[in-house]
Amino acid sequence: MTTETPRPLVDARGILQILPHRFPFLLVDRVVSIEPGVRIAAFKNVSLDEPWVPGHFPGRPVMPGVLIVEALAQAGGLLAHATEPFDPEKKLLFFLGINDCKFRKPVTPGDRLDLVVTVARRRSNIWKLDGEARVDGVLVAQAGLLAGIVDRDDR
Repeated sequence: MTTETPRPLVDARGILQILPHRFPFLLVDRVVSIEPGVRIAAFKNVSLDEPWVPGHFPGRPVMPGVLIVEALAQAGGLLAHATEPFDPEKKLLFFLGINDCKFRKPVTPGDRLDLVVTVARRRSNIWKLDGEARVDGVLVAQAGLLAGIVDRDDR
């Protein structure tokens, strides 16, 4: 009997086609499930090669909380795109705000950061999202996120 690993819904190449981020700021490796308009589950593998490892903190690297929140926001962008596809050449999803952000446990190299983002509310081009990040099933961070889809030409 052969067991196959299920193919991710969106792999690294697909993510690169949707999000404008690139290394070192692309913080979602794979999408494992999407229910458009409702929820996305994705993950980021945290490695020793991360650019923040040498300085945050020497001898005991801890993923900066702002990067965990950014990973949640990027997953939210993928959810928004799956819900209402937009042309990434013409539109961007901008991160507008954070509410009730809490960091519960440190995230370190070797961890798989599991990201779950749900739609709390949506009005026109503004998205209110709830995000949770977990490592081995343990909640490490949570935040309310606000994002908006804007024209790339808007300044």
